[in-house]
Amino acid sequence: MKAKYTGETSFLELTHDKIYEVLFVEKGWYRIVDDSDDDYLYSPDEFKIVEPNDGTVPISD
Repeated sequence: MKAKYTGETSFLELTHDKIYEVLFVEKGWYRIVDDSDDDYLYSPDEFKIVEPNDGTVPISD
């Protein structure tokens, strides 16, 4: 699944309009490798899905 970040750019975190690969969906939050090359959980409120989950991204409750 791929999602575009719609929030404001934050140095070494997320870049506005950049598309990120969602590794997992954990309790509704997206685990994404950000611009620091580490993975963190982010709220889906600031992302727009550009490539839906094809069943390969694990989702946990």
